[in-house]
Amino acid sequence: MSQFVIDSAFKGAASLIEQADAMVVESTSVLGAAAPVAFPDTAYYLPVIYGLTGQEVEKLGDLASAIGYARELLATMESETAVQNAGIASLIAAETIQGVRFARAEQPEIYHGYHFNGPIDDVQLRAWGVGLADGTISGVAAVIGAAGNDKVAAKIVRTLQSMGLLTLLCGNVNGRSIAEQLLQEGIELGYQTLVVPLGSDTASAVYALGYASRLAFSFGGIAGGDVKQLLNWTRQRAPVFVLALGEIDNLKCAAAAGALTYGFPLIADSAIPGITPLSAAEGQQIVSMPFNDIPGADDDEKAVFLVQQSVKVRGIKTKVSKLSLPVPYGPAFEGEVVRRGDMQLEFGSKGGTCFEWLTMKSMDEVQDGRISVVGPDPFTSEAGSNIPLGIIIEVAGEKMQRDFEPIMERQIHHLLNGAEGVQHQGQRDITWIRISKGAFMQGFKLDHLGQILHTRLHEEFGTLADKVQVTFYTEQDRVNELKEEARSVYRDRNERIAGLVDEKVDTFYSCTLCQSFAPPHVCVISPERGGLCGAYNWFDCRAAYEIKPLGANQPIAKGEIIDSARGEWEGVNDFVYQHSGMNVERFTLYSIMDAPTTTCGCCECILSIVPEANGFLVVSRDDYGMTPAGMTFSTLMGIIGGGHQTPGMMGIGKDYLTSAKFISAEGGISRVVWMSKSLKDEMREQLEEICQKGGTPGLLDKIADGTTVASIEDLRAFLQEKQHPALSMEALL
Repeated sequence: MSQFVIDSAFKGAASLIEQADAMVVESTSVLGAAAPVAFPDTAYYLPVIYGLTGQEVEKLGDLASAIGYARELLATMESETAVQNAGIASLIAAETIQGVRFARAEQPEIYHGYHFNGPIDDVQLRAWGVGLADGTISGVAAVIGAAGNDKVAAKIVRTLQSMGLLTLLCGNVNGRSIAEQLLQEGIELGYQTLVVPLGSDTASAVYALGYASRLAFSFGGIAGGDVKQLLNWTRQRAPVFVLALGEIDNLKCAAAAGALTYGFPLIADSAIPGITPLSAAEGQQIVSMPFNDIPGADDDEKAVFLVQQSVKVRGIKTKVSKLSLPVPYGPAFEGEVVRRGDMQLEFGSKGGTCFEWLTMKSMDEVQDGRISVVGPDPFTSEAGSNIPLGIIIEVAGEKMQRDFEPIMERQIHHLLNGAEGVQHQGQRDITWIRISKGAFMQGFKLDHLGQILHTRLHEEFGTLADKVQVTFYTEQDRVNELKEEARSVYRDRNERIAGLVDEKVDTFYSCTLCQSFAPPHVCVISPERGGLCGAYNWFDCRAAYEIKPLGANQPIAKGEIIDSARGEWEGVNDFVYQHSGMNVERFTLYSIMDAPTTTCGCCECILSIVPEANGFLVVSRDDYGMTPAGMTFSTLMGIIGGGHQTPGMMGIGKDYLTSAKFISAEGGISRVVWMSKSLKDEMREQLEEICQKGGTPGLLDKIADGTTVASIEDLRAFLQEKQHPALSMEALL
């Protein structure tokens, strides 16, 4: 380790501690020790302090002891612990600073007119957690400082985006942040583009470490204060690196020490005393790559090389599509919004017509790579025009099946959204596509949409799709005619899927994607119970197995039935036991009280027993309020996350609520006594339908929510007044 880095890290940590201490003293005198301290829309208190000390910071008065602990860490310069001590101390001080700023209403930060994001909210944490688990997001780059010029900044971030990396921005160089540089180059920032500005100073880097901590709590089941397990988890399972742009100063070294403690390497584009320049190998802690010395003909090549070496050092495996387009392409653009003022063309939406239909054909009916436009070229129309569009994709393959059509068709959304300047929403006959003026000016045409579909379907479904051809129809009458044909196919598919129940299949499927975060966790997915993340159903898993026979979705032969009411089979038990690392011996699909499914950290909802009401509550991930059980979503997740099996509690996907097999061993939907208001509103129509089918019409209005009750006593009174059926059902305990 470079002595320069150690010395600078200690100086930076000491500076942060003094700043944090002064802010706590001043703010406490003005606001009082009881003034609340919290990061909005997030769980786990101040997550770095909670993870490294176990302290649950809730008010200003709680921060004095955290600062005292940080001072103690700097009292020694022992070589074996020096960097870790400086790192932990600097992170505690930085998070204290940000906590005080929230108490003062100074965060999220507004800097030079730009609104920085601040901490990542919990809903996005879950979404990105799933992306990291399934490989959609390949890793996380925490970028501190600013590049040598705006164009280099843009090239670095565009390269990170094209590699599927989530990019978190913080810090500045001489008062200029990389966020400002990117805005100057017209690059869109925010959750939707995977480029998120956390704050303008180096202290805001603590938000990135807090994000990693919360992943460990939520997905890994790590307890606050269990430092050894926390740091083991982040080192092994969080694919994060720090890219420091500009001169390395004391504060950057302090932030780097914190990142190194978490197992995240530092790559700098400047010289670092004591570090051999340009030497980069996987597993290396600190890399110095002075930008001007990087090999390359121009700044663009140097920027790409810098990113490539950063990814290599952390050992992140990235996927770069073979597409040749006039615009950048990658998962970072999937959430991009094309606003009306920036729009060149629109297909579908209000007053328009747009549909997409993927259909199987015989080998001799498909010419691979053929892309045709039948009708006028829409890109000759005036800017802002709404053009009718029918997209028909014909796929042929020896292993292709009719049941795979909707699975592949559903992927059109994320395949097309990967292009910068293309916005795709909806599916089937309610598709809505916008093309931006910027993409049009760079030469983007309808043919490029076809190239994306052809190339990416081959890449994603190579074992199924031997041939792919795409035809675009742009004449209104022909689009209307073909849309009706497509609608008849949609109806047939719906009827076929709706009629499939668990009893009609001999094989279920596993999903072990989240074992990268929660090693014991195994999802068992049946026709009537999807994955707890809500992203995978039985058809998805079957198709995934055909595509990747050695992947995370494996067939599970049900075997002999043990208990039909609880949903227990010999084959399922054997599979789960072997694939959970022999941690889970029994597994039931229809019961929450007897050997329920395990939970990782990406569930859409948590189902938990309320013994006093003889029923269960359902709390949605986007509900940050208190439940009648006296626990929030995050507290409940802390109990069940990490792949644990917890009778009376489990994570579920939203759609499981509408299944006939929903905790059928305990009485089904009639056992639900409380539900998050947002979930009730979102799913009202489907829930009312399932209640009607189950013989309990009007049940939904008998289920309490956060707007009607606030305690167990209130809940009991509400249920008695409404005559909820759970009160007269067999006792759960």
